[in-house]
Amino acid sequence: MVLMRTFLLLLLLDFFLVLFCAQKKTPMKSSHIASWPKCQQNTSVANIPGFQTLPQHIKDFLYYRHCRHFPMLLDVPDKCGGADKSGEVFLLLVIKSSPGNYERREVLRKTWGEERLHNGVWIRRIFISGTTDSGFEKERLNKLLELEQREHNDILQWDFSDTFYNLTLKQILFLEWMERNCPNARFLLNGDDDVFANTDNMVEYLQGLKDNDGRQHLFTGHLIQNVGPIRGNNSKYYIPVQVHEADSYPPYCGGAGYLLSHYTALVIYKMSKSINLLPIDDVYMGMCLAKAGLGPVSHMGFKTAGLYIPSKKADLYDPCYYKDFLLVHRFLPARMYFMWHKIHDPNLKCGDSSNH
Repeated sequence: MVLMRTFLLLLLLDFFLVLFCAQKKTPMKSSHIASWPKCQQNTSVANIPGFQTLPQHIKDFLYYRHCRHFPMLLDVPDKCGGADKSGEVFLLLVIKSSPGNYERREVLRKTWGEERLHNGVWIRRIFISGTTDSGFEKERLNKLLELEQREHNDILQWDFSDTFYNLTLKQILFLEWMERNCPNARFLLNGDDDVFANTDNMVEYLQGLKDNDGRQHLFTGHLIQNVGPIRGNNSKYYIPVQVHEADSYPPYCGGAGYLLSHYTALVIYKMSKSINLLPIDDVYMGMCLAKAGLGPVSHMGFKTAGLYIPSKKADLYDPCYYKDFLLVHRFLPARMYFMWHKIHDPNLKCGDSSNH
């Protein structure tokens, strides 16, 4: 009898120990966490002609191209106040950020990414991320994002490798999240964490649109057209025929930053379900638009290739050059912080030199 009681006591102790460990390993996040089985490699792609001659990162992309679902590590399902109240968010800032880019995220939280009421409407912020590195370093970076989440509640993270070739996957995972948690946010800025975005100007531009409160098509930024895949394998943007056969791309906007309506975001997500992933995320957005019979339009306020200053003697970071633009790529964190405060300085004086 004593042995039986001891045995039952040990079983009970084991149960609580397992339960405790499981709780300790569960990241701090919300109740709605998508759980998917690990995606299996599609080995049949090895039969594609010329596959064995491709660089390893292209092979890896093709092996896992079909994978669309990954476990969420961090979630903020109530970011927009819930699906029903998400229409109260006027501009949702969707910022692509790798785990190690802590300084960039911190500066954005204090500058153009600050969650605030501007011109009577709400701006909200979310960072989207995967995982990087491996072993102890991967654990450390995941813990860093967890700590940031605890303080700021502004990170979506999935358990996939956060690489250049997975940027499109990151976008699709976000759009799936948006459809579920934030379907009615009026407009979105989709951008990188190293752009200078004048979000005040963006709100004013969007408020000035006629007959569009987010329920009509809008996709605007730095328009790129009449280009096609780069076939040289020494380029970062190398796309072999095994990935994309056509020699041309549809019109698209530079991926460093563009504005779109919630209507268009949901159309893109719907179209993406029947279009194979392409590693170049901004081109892929253009492909989804084209399939829907829609297109992007140019906005001169977006400078995703950087800002051209004609004079060699001019200060490249004179705030008068930047105060009227919507977005400029690319900025270091310290310069971002400086520029945001300078363009909001009530004593800033810009004469004719500001009209560039």
